[in-house]
Amino acid sequence: MNALYPHMRRRGEQLRASAQSLRHSVESKARDHTEVFGKFFAEQADELVAAATTLAASYRQGGRLLAMGNGGSSCDAAHVAVEFLHPVTAGRPALGAINLAADVAMLTAVGNDVGQDHVFVRPLIAHGRHGDCLIGFSTSGNSANLIRAFAKAREMGIATIGLAGGDGGEMARAGLDHLLVVPTGSIHRVQECHLAAYHILWDLTHTLLANDRAAPLEAGA
Repeated sequence: MNALYPHMRRRGEQLRASAQSLRHSVESKARDHTEVFGKFFAEQADELVAAATTLAASYRQGGRLLAMGNGGSSCDAAHVAVEFLHPVTAGRPALGAINLAADVAMLTAVGNDVGQDHVFVRPLIAHGRHGDCLIGFSTSGNSANLIRAFAKAREMGIATIGLAGGDGGEMARAGLDHLLVVPTGSIHRVQECHLAAYHILWDLTHTLLANDRAAPLEAGA
């Protein structure tokens, strides 16, 4: 049969070679994820704790979390907001959070009327107040609309937390209170680390607030 239909044998060999190549790609990406993930959290653990401490302090004073991001990072903004609004762990209270990227009418109106660089500044002015905390996601760190909103947040007395990739881009020069930078140029690896980082931020914030609630009980025991 191989003699009669040599193209069939070649086709089978090509398919096996292609499958093997794809498997190597999977393994390579998994190794890259593990390496970047480990490096990021080894380098940024203290900053993540500091960011959670700032956010917990904001909640203690009646503040809220405001979140922003573009494209895939807007999904991270939505995700972190819903984590605080709707905690999945039993016994943890809902905490105020606003996704500044949620209102499509607002975003498109501002983008059309005054420009994309202002799409987060306008809702921040409307919703933000002294003592709140603003978190922004950008895989490059160079999103101009985030940088403008961070600058406005500082004027308003709002604490700032940035999550970026690469070398931090413009976020690294924006004077943020906290900046978590994933040391890679891979957008996918950056987003994977951002996801884990804000899940940990959520958990640490609740832990700090729970410790506050427990302290009076221990004092009166």
